[in-house]
Amino acid sequence: MKILVTGANGQLGCDVITELLQRGHAVTGSDLQAQFVRRADEVPQCAYLPLDLTAREETLQAILQLRPDAVIHCAAWTAVDAAEEEASATKVYAVNVQATGNVAAACNAVGAKMMYLSTDYVFNGQGTEPWQPDQRDFQPLNYYGKTKLEGEEIVRNTLARHFIVRIAWVFGHNGKNFVDTMLSLGRKYDSVRVVNDQIGTPTYTRDLARLLADMIVSEAYGNYHATNEGGYISWYDFACKIFALAGYPTKVISVTTAEYGLSKAKRPFNSRLDKRKLAENGFTPLPTWEDALRRYLQEMGYADHS
Repeated sequence: MKILVTGANGQLGCDVITELLQRGHAVTGSDLQAQFVRRADEVPQCAYLPLDLTAREETLQAILQLRPDAVIHCAAWTAVDAAEEEASATKVYAVNVQATGNVAAACNAVGAKMMYLSTDYVFNGQGTEPWQPDQRDFQPLNYYGKTKLEGEEIVRNTLARHFIVRIAWVFGHNGKNFVDTMLSLGRKYDSVRVVNDQIGTPTYTRDLARLLADMIVSEAYGNYHATNEGGYISWYDFACKIFALAGYPTKVISVTTAEYGLSKAKRPFNSRLDKRKLAENGFTPLPTWEDALRRYLQEMGYADHS
């Protein structure tokens, strides 16, 4: 299968490319940078296309020339706080909405299926019930969530053959994430303050990449939620497990969001995503988040101190 992966140089895009190549697909990666920025010892080289997806005609011509069978659209603006700044708003909209529309239109033109990676931030983040993949009461809390929801709607309205996969609390090797931040803080400080009232489940990009590779060759289109299994936890719980597995003596101080202090962008208290639809449609759920975290730390050279 010929597959184009956007956001090739990001945490998820890099792992998706690796997984697809290992399965024998003809893969082209795309990003703004002039070349594929990869972990040379782990990620195979692949065809690469420098491309500004916000440029509609350029995107259309590139995809018309490539004529992929499918596009996995990982590219996005994900700096949530920066998205709230007026100076960034135009760029955020261009990347998360206009670029998505350009990719969707190009997929429609060549008859390619499209997978769009979305987020729990499209919901209002309130309550305690897990969000269902097909419910429609969104009300995003911040500008990032609003633009990702607009991207969803464009994909739904442009293509019949589409997947919308919402993810949350992502960590992986090819970018900044919560695990790396905690380890960095743990090396500098005896204690860290972490919120205890924002609840969700982590998502390891290598596990997610395997699921997306399974999904893209199928015809089971629609909306999905995908995080690791293992139940719902707080960021405080996650931090405690990170330090325990890494063997750090760092004390984690549990605080509420209000006690921690306001950020520029509102954060959801409820990031619980119902993932049962995966198994219902024949897809294998991701491993538990504890297993994923343990493997991630081992891959980074940390001994298992559990």
